[in-house]
Amino acid sequence: MTLNVVCMKVRAHSGPNGQERRCEHLDMLPDVRHEAPECRPCLALGLPWSHLLVCLTCGWVACSDDSPGGHARAHYEETDHPVVAALDSETPRRWCYVHGRAAL
Repeated sequence: MTLNVVCMKVRAHSGPNGQERRCEHLDMLPDVRHEAPECRPCLALGLPWSHLLVCLTCGWVACSDDSPGGHARAHYEETDHPVVAALDSETPRRWCYVHGRAAL
């Protein structure tokens, strides 16, 4: 009798049932209050923005990557603050720059 063994490749960052694992950066976030709902760098440069993101480490509000300035990513690159949330959304959408994916 021959026994067939099937091997499955599971990504290292997979959780149960192949789901993405919870972002550990969420566990390190302090309680912060966000600043005014505006992108200060865009205001200073006279640029429009499409979506605002709030840094969940310090409360800095800046424009998203789909805005001309991309100031939220610039803030991450300067500070290493990993997670932002959509400021203009009823459902809190979070993004982890370190993992390059939604922070679940």
